[in-house]
Amino acid sequence: MLARPEFLDVVRLTPLISIDLIVVDDRGRVLLGRRVNRPARGTWFVPGGRIRKDESLNGAFSRVVREELGLENISQNTACFRGVFEHHYDDNFAGAADISTHYVVLGYMLLLRDAAPIGRFEQHSDYVWMAPSELLACADVHENTKAYFR
Repeated sequence: MLARPEFLDVVRLTPLISIDLIVVDDRGRVLLGRRVNRPARGTWFVPGGRIRKDESLNGAFSRVVREELGLENISQNTACFRGVFEHHYDDNFAGAADISTHYVVLGYMLLLRDAAPIGRFEQHSDYVWMAPSELLACADVHENTKAYFR
């Protein structure tokens, strides 16, 4: 794991690669969490996380699902790949001046037939299920999340 100053250098110099989980229940609603951390603090966003160096894509997918949703043994092949997206933010995790954040995001849709366990309150202060039409109309849902449904 990189120390905070080293990671800030990475954010300053390179794009980050991440996985977003578009979690849909059997009623077609999407799971959103209210972001606690920068970037996108205070907005509703889909769960997700960065891919770590030397981590396989399937390993990263399983880890992100475990860390964000509390689900074990979920592999990448159980989800539907939705595409590659770019997320640009004017700020960064540290709130450092004049350093933007750029993500290259792999979007995966994951259908949960049972009630989803909700976890990771260090990343999200609250969770909600919204229909795609609701989230598109909601001013507090981040534009990068809305892009998955346009």
